[in-house]
Amino acid sequence: MFRAECKAGTELGKMASAIMSAGGLITDDITNAIVVSRISQPDCANGFLLDGYPRTVPQAQYLAGLLRDRRLPLPVVIHLDAPEEALVARLTARRQCPACKRIYNLLSQPPRVEGRCDDDGAALISRADDREATIRERLRAYNELTNPILGWYGEEMVRRVDAGQPPDTVGKDVERMVLEASQPAGTE
Repeated sequence: MFRAECKAGTELGKMASAIMSAGGLITDDITNAIVVSRISQPDCANGFLLDGYPRTVPQAQYLAGLLRDRRLPLPVVIHLDAPEEALVARLTARRQCPACKRIYNLLSQPPRVEGRCDDDGAALISRADDREATIRERLRAYNELTNPILGWYGEEMVRRVDAGQPPDTVGKDVERMVLEASQPAGTE
């Protein structure tokens, strides 16, 4: 959503772009406003999936009020649960094509030719945010700021997926949970 707002050149996008360019974190107020803008679009009229939002308890509280005000149902919170070392291994194995931006993972989705993009043959790169020290800092921030959301929502609202499984299995588990949550009560 941030990239779309920035690309569209909206006022929110300009504010977010300036903060990101300076290496800062987008404030909750701007993040919440971007989410409101996005879920107000016609394609969200029958529901929507938010990936990576809310990231803080204040954002979760804001979302709860927004859903209540719009008479929308409570969210289904899906937590992808993986050991920290598995996350570090996966993220440090990520590679990207600098030309077409395609993402690979040396562990789970390697290119056909080592070090080369399948689509255009460009040499793959490791992004700065996929370095171990950066990943560990992001995990520290997650544990401090985002993990408390699970407690705020409570066990009755949080559905957990074992993210240590193969990616296809994780995807199927998430899809099943979303489909179950979208069914009216008693129609499973």
